[in-house]
Amino acid sequence: MVQTKLRLLRTSQRRVEYFMSKAIIIGGGVIGLFSAYYLNKLGWEVDVLEQGDLSDNCSFGNAGMITPSHFVPLASPGIVEQGIRWMFSSKSPFYVKPSLNPELIGWGLKFLKSATKKHAEHSAGGLRDISLLSKSLYHEFEKDTSIDFGLTDNGILMLFKSAKVEEEELHMVEKATNLGLDAQYLSPDECRKLQPDIELDVLGAVHYRCDAHMYPNNLMKGLVKHLEAKGVHIHRNTKVAKINHNADKISSVNTDDKEFSGDAYVVSGGSWSPGIAKLAGLNVPLMPGKGYSFMVNDPVKPMTIPFILCEARVAITPMNGSIRFGGTMEIGKINKQVNMNRVKGIVESVPKYLPNFKLEVPPQKDIWFGFRPVSPDGLPYIGMSNKFKNLAIATGHAMIGLALGPATGKLISEVIIGDKTSMDISLFSPVRYQ
Repeated sequence: MVQTKLRLLRTSQRRVEYFMSKAIIIGGGVIGLFSAYYLNKLGWEVDVLEQGDLSDNCSFGNAGMITPSHFVPLASPGIVEQGIRWMFSSKSPFYVKPSLNPELIGWGLKFLKSATKKHAEHSAGGLRDISLLSKSLYHEFEKDTSIDFGLTDNGILMLFKSAKVEEEELHMVEKATNLGLDAQYLSPDECRKLQPDIELDVLGAVHYRCDAHMYPNNLMKGLVKHLEAKGVHIHRNTKVAKINHNADKISSVNTDDKEFSGDAYVVSGGSWSPGIAKLAGLNVPLMPGKGYSFMVNDPVKPMTIPFILCEARVAITPMNGSIRFGGTMEIGKINKQVNMNRVKGIVESVPKYLPNFKLEVPPQKDIWFGFRPVSPDGLPYIGMSNKFKNLAIATGHAMIGLALGPATGKLISEVIIGDKTSMDISLFSPVRYQ
């Protein structure tokens, strides 16, 4: 065991004396980095092992939205029927590549079981709470670090064109209001008044004023720089090949040429987490969901509020003087192929809502793609393993990993030290499929 400092933890209810130690975090995406951030704040020594070079992981191409409005998990009523219809279009926003892969089949069966009204209602409060916690922590992080990552509290606008989706969105506004979220239905004219320079062709919109947005690229670069300045050791191009354990504790992890040991370990490898967990004999059901995005550096009109195009499932976010367009969810194996038809689907959907946004399909070299880790029930895994006392799991956040980065990192730090968590995380138990 590595024991580096003896510190005192004071809470409002008790004073606890314990040994501060060393954490090994496997995965350097936004979840792993924020886990490092909060453990480092507690005085822990932290090593982050990242298989890439930290220049372009999944968080870099994110739509940059912080979304308490997203309180409905991906596995929800109607998604299966809609997904089947989308599978027949090469430009659709959702696609599951048919395969006899047993992992995909197992994931799919669990997904089907979870896509119920009961599951959606049971999940809403927990998703709301963790999103609101994360938004609050982002503001604290911005103040504490002085990193400028464009954090803006203008909400988001959900734009819709059809009467069917309008009815669905009105129902969602009612649910959001009952959950205590700030959401308002807008007529087309009311929507236009918020951004008068942008031409809209919509039936209406919902303004989720509880939401916010940021520039992910500046966040990730700033976070890495801050952590390294604080003494966190980030090991790039370092892939874990073996996890060693002694009885009910992880003892060390091995890469090709080095061994790392600590007192606590975190699996936060995004879409690569199942393979990492398997090294410890654990089952963490996940499938990678590929998404695409691209930037337009010279926007037609200035935007101040992000859009989500409801029917098209496309996100449009102002960032750093430019605009990011993103969307699609391809469930399948990790690969480096760019499906240009999916990108065309994004491009072609935009002028249907925003007539003066005349986009060209970007060259393939300018298209970003990444893999979101999608759990079968659409909920993240956050908590301790039931097999190893010193192993935490933090993955499975799908499209909202960037949004939930600070909250997940703080919660992971709390479960590792055995402190009371900032919120109830039983909904996100990493052992729910063990």
